[in-house]
Amino acid sequence: MKKEDILKTLSMPAFSPSYPAGPYYFKKREYLIVTYESDPDVVRAALPEPLEPAGERKNLCFYEWMKMPDSSGFGDYEESGSGIVATYKGEPCNFSVQMYLNDEPPITAGREIWGFPKKWGEPTLRVTKDTLTGILKYDGIPVAVGTMTYKHVSLEAQLDKVKQGIEKLNINLKILPDVDGTPKVAQLVGYHLEDVVVHGAWEGEAALELFHHVNCRVARLPVRKIIGGRHQIVDFTLPYGTVLHDYLA
Repeated sequence: MKKEDILKTLSMPAFSPSYPAGPYYFKKREYLIVTYESDPDVVRAALPEPLEPAGERKNLCFYEWMKMPDSSGFGDYEESGSGIVATYKGEPCNFSVQMYLNDEPPITAGREIWGFPKKWGEPTLRVTKDTLTGILKYDGIPVAVGTMTYKHVSLEAQLDKVKQGIEKLNINLKILPDVDGTPKVAQLVGYHLEDVVVHGAWEGEAALELFHHVNCRVARLPVRKIIGGRHQIVDFTLPYGTVLHDYLA
């Protein structure tokens, strides 16, 4: 391979790239999001500077399941993980803490491009009788279970507000080592979802149980009080991100 061929390579391995070039399009992506209060000290310790916890008590977190039936370049897969409601220089944002999914291309692309904190896991999101049910297993062991009443409260009259929430700033901590093991990349990466179309959104009562596992540490942001559940189905474009803060600069 010549230099120009190497520099055109989209991703590794060069003979069979893990993912194509973006941007990436998601159709009918379905969410179960449970918002809850955790311990303020734990939340503060999990947020990288210069991010600050949001809310009056500085302890708002969320746990979510996502079903992606049609994702360009990535295919059909499911995902689950936790985040913190935060601010960046006064701007509201969501910070991704950890994510678990069952498809290699979005794991690799997510980590290499945006710094999504992704690992392999076994999430499922299903409607079980009258309950929207999310389960995450790691090594076959259940580590997170979320449930929500199914379509009890429609947000049909508030879809513009739902859309604005989806378009808010999202932030990841991207860390990549150099060949000697020292940090090569240490950045806060921000991005906004684009071309958002909300097909439906609902609120309702929710429950969330998180279980301790040494290699899947979702319970490190413990549940102290459930705020509520959100069920939504949306289309959007995931564009490339922007470096907000470079720790090596």
